[in-house]
Amino acid sequence: MQMQSLRPRCRQPVYRRALSLLSSLGLASLSLSACDHGTPLPNDAYVWQRQWTPELKDAIRDNADVVRQWRVLAGEREARPKQAEPWRYTEPDWPALLSSRRPVIAVFRLNGQAPPGNQDASAIIGRFRQWQARGAMLAGIEIDHDCASSRLPAYAAFLRELRRQLPAAATLSITALPTWLDSPALESLLAAPDESVLQVHAVMQPRRGLFDPEQAQDWAMAYAKRAPRPWRIALPAYGSRVVWDQAGRIAAVESERSLLIADGLASELIAPPEQVMDFVKKMEAAPPRGLAGLVWFRLPTGQDRRAWSQSTWHAALARQPLFSKLEITATPAASGLYDLWLSNSGNADAPLPAALRWPASCLAADGAGGYALDYDAAGMLLRRVQPGLLQPGAKRRTGWLRCPALDPKKDIHVQA
Repeated sequence: MQMQSLRPRCRQPVYRRALSLLSSLGLASLSLSACDHGTPLPNDAYVWQRQWTPELKDAIRDNADVVRQWRVLAGEREARPKQAEPWRYTEPDWPALLSSRRPVIAVFRLNGQAPPGNQDASAIIGRFRQWQARGAMLAGIEIDHDCASSRLPAYAAFLRELRRQLPAAATLSITALPTWLDSPALESLLAAPDESVLQVHAVMQPRRGLFDPEQAQDWAMAYAKRAPRPWRIALPAYGSRVVWDQAGRIAAVESERSLLIADGLASELIAPPEQVMDFVKKMEAAPPRGLAGLVWFRLPTGQDRRAWSQSTWHAALARQPLFSKLEITATPAASGLYDLWLSNSGNADAPLPAALRWPASCLAADGAGGYALDYDAAGMLLRRVQPGLLQPGAKRRTGWLRCPALDPKKDIHVQA
């Protein structure tokens, strides 16, 4: 297979669609950068849901205009299957995919604890042919195998065999871990597929969250020096609940599926939209060598309480300027009693503020909606007990106050 160009090309139809979208939203004065002044990178999106609900089908329909390709979870292979069949397959809603008129990459996740073999290659090729028979615009496959760096040579051999069995016109893609950057076998691995997707979102430490933009930029620049073929960056549009054990190790990560794990040492980690988009601007202003696009994890739906809202995600992919505008109001509930409300009148999901304060003359208070009553040297306050995002247009009751008099615009203070 011939080597593809390492420089992303200008895709004028994408710009015209995005500009048309901005115009339809009354933002015609805004413009996307021209090709020679920071090209907007194409957007792919992971469809990682295992159940194709009506909300997921709506999300496919409503976001097709800002997505180049869907990367759809096709199957997962367990490390130590409890049943004779090691693969667990996902069956998409084909009418929903076909009506979106977007190419599809079938993604196969192989547990990193067990090396893939010939039986896995046969299972993947078999499923690929089944999907072809469905009539989808099937562009290729992607392998998601988070193996140890020591296993990269064996993984490369598996990919070369898989590439041999795939049709020449199909793209073979893999996901790549930043931890592989220390391996001398990385170049050989990345030469096997047609492209790779560098994952720059990960759960490492609670204080660093899911996404550290400075660390992500360092990884991207280092990866660009090692990747011999086009590559993309996987970015987070979601949050996770992470449970840590007593030794500080990760015990469980809960994202799209509830694991019903007791709280203990649990933290809710989020990827703030404006922070992620600042990183995107830097990548588009000066793309590292070989960077061909972005892949977003994951397509949000109306049911996904840990993902960005659909309106925020759509605005981000259309490269509309994102802004959040938090406001605190106090609604009289009874004589001297006020309910506190947070609202967001911006177009981006807003991180919940760390604390809410009020005058010392207030006599009593309590928290709600993720806030709890606390005290410090300045007196009472409502402290956020778990981070979260407030969607555009949403309101959240955060607690109540008992005060002899209260002017919400002057007396209630938000601490970021």
